[in-house]
Amino acid sequence: MATYKVRVATGTDLLSGTRDSISLIIVGTQGESHKQRLNHFGRDFATGAVDEYTVQCQQDLGELIIIHLHKERYSFFPKNSWYCNYVQICAPNGRIYHFPAYQWMDGYETLALREATAKTTADDSLPILLEHRQEEIRAKQDFYHWRVFVPGLPNYIHIPSYHPPVRRHHNPNRPEWNGYIPGFPILINIKATKFLNSNLRYSFVKTASFFFRLGPMSLALKVRGLLDCKQSWKRLKDIKKIFPATKTVISEYVAEHWAEDTFFGYQYLNGINPGLIRRCTRIPDKFPVTDSMVAPSLGEGTCLQAELEKGNIYLADYRILEGIATVELNGRKQHHCAPLCLLHFSPEGNLMPIAIQLSQTPGPDCPIFLPSDSEWDWLLAKTWVRYAEFYSHEGISHLLETHLIAEAFCLALLRNLPMCHPLYKLLIPHTRYTVQINSIGRALLLNEGGLSARGMSLGLEGFAEVMVRALSELTYESLYIPNDFMERGVQDLPGYYYRDDCLAVWDALERYVTEIITYYYPNDAAVEGDPELQSWVQEIFKECLLGRESSGFPTCLRTVPELIRYVTIVIYTCSAKHAAVNSGQLEYTSWMPNFPSSMRNPPMQAKGLTTQETFMDTLPDVKTTCIVLLVLWTLGREPDDKRPLGHFPDIHFVEEAPRRSMEAFRQRLAQISLNIRQRNKCLPIPYYYLDPVLIENSISI
Repeated sequence: MATYKVRVATGTDLLSGTRDSISLIIVGTQGESHKQRLNHFGRDFATGAVDEYTVQCQQDLGELIIIHLHKERYSFFPKNSWYCNYVQICAPNGRIYHFPAYQWMDGYETLALREATAKTTADDSLPILLEHRQEEIRAKQDFYHWRVFVPGLPNYIHIPSYHPPVRRHHNPNRPEWNGYIPGFPILINIKATKFLNSNLRYSFVKTASFFFRLGPMSLALKVRGLLDCKQSWKRLKDIKKIFPATKTVISEYVAEHWAEDTFFGYQYLNGINPGLIRRCTRIPDKFPVTDSMVAPSLGEGTCLQAELEKGNIYLADYRILEGIATVELNGRKQHHCAPLCLLHFSPEGNLMPIAIQLSQTPGPDCPIFLPSDSEWDWLLAKTWVRYAEFYSHEGISHLLETHLIAEAFCLALLRNLPMCHPLYKLLIPHTRYTVQINSIGRALLLNEGGLSARGMSLGLEGFAEVMVRALSELTYESLYIPNDFMERGVQDLPGYYYRDDCLAVWDALERYVTEIITYYYPNDAAVEGDPELQSWVQEIFKECLLGRESSGFPTCLRTVPELIRYVTIVIYTCSAKHAAVNSGQLEYTSWMPNFPSSMRNPPMQAKGLTTQETFMDTLPDVKTTCIVLLVLWTLGREPDDKRPLGHFPDIHFVEEAPRRSMEAFRQRLAQISLNIRQRNKCLPIPYYYLDPVLIENSISI
């Protein structure tokens, strides 16, 4: 007789346990055990429990390779779901085998799990293992399908039936809020996430926190009548009536200094859209700024050409927004523009706006606004630029370049890499909850009755058009962060804390990825000869970049360095890049004039006509302001059930080498965090959005 000691770990999230019957079959290289029910006197598989059992076999099974978990009806108890973390088995020779699960078993079903050692196809020689990985991929591809949401945008997940190939079904233990928000009647969960199986959904804690974050605030605005008020704000200070109660140093600073030129320029470096500006070496013909216009801003002893040659002139060009039609909001036609903004890095070390044009086409009806113009002319011109920033940030930098692209990375991973693949183990922590938040995001932003339809000048079609244009221009090289700074000419721009922190995190991440990749891929032939890896890359090119060759995205990877760069880009996009554009949303946008989503009067065609009254009449009305703030309040808050970058509580890797790499990665991130916090002590405005402690492993909010 051979005795195997079995430990089964149930998830710690609320309602992870089950009363259903769980049985086990152990498969080894020399045979398999009989099916044995795992049962103690009393409760088994309670939430957070690690239960221990003994399995007796007639003979030694050899090296353990697969287990089968059977979940079946038990007595009179109603069917309920079970979240299995892992199974550990101690063989008679004392060797411990680890079988990671980290997934829900919803119905009466069988789940086959491989031993945890990471292996590519080339590492598997046993027919049973090759067949298992092929069947796993086939089942997931039958279940997870690509679907077109908006033509020209990355495709997304579609599950044609709510019954997966292993007989999964609706989980009655998982919370399913009906989605009603007072004054904001979107059936978020029912419409957006009902088709998701349990393994893609939020945990109970995260679902509850999402609801309780949005519900009370929307109710408060509704009770006070603000969500139904279509009038203009009468005074700027009245906008503070909807200011979130949880104020921060930065949100207070924004409300006090939003109109100042120094802070306007600062936001291009360390705000929530810090990847736009470029060094300008020649004034474009479409922006006919002359030396006499900007001489007062440049100061004595220099001129525009001299500052261009010194590398002190920068340009923010919103040409991608040009010519998009607007909609009506609350019975009033909205307006739009695609401005250009010229900035100067001053001797005092500040990035200062020195000229703004509110159209891509110069002419007598399109004056160039200057700091020397009247106070309200200049302030409204800057506000138009901040309006353009709303679309550049929310549509391009945030939604498209992190959320939608990350979801495509995730779905391609699920469809092409089996759980035993080293890249699956490396990447799966960086996909957690991404499909769920994107499903909610589509309901909040990109459906009839959502934010784009109710709170944006461009409406649903216009907002989607911004992203379609951006994807058509997106390149692989632009996602390689070190190259992006060089290409934009900002690699040595002082006071660019976003860049400094970004490169520090990138370096730590790249070193971590390099250690993992080189352990499993000893040479270029191993990369080129991995069919599952190549299928993953090809599917991303086809479904995310829509097969556009001009994007420069690879259709295959042939060398180890190519794979390292590719994987680093994927993980960075799903973690730090999102943190940089998401974490500060509430702080920089809760003061609406700093980030308006709509403008109710046309761009100025002449100087000297703007007054405080016309300025206030141009800003979004009360109702629009509240709707936008509600969404940004929900999506911009620090998430619950959070896993910071580098923290991997799920044990996917069991080999010593990757475990050491993970610990070294955490130590490097801890040092970066310490450096950032020390630097911030000396800054009037701290920059902490890329502090690794605050970066999440995945896009989950």
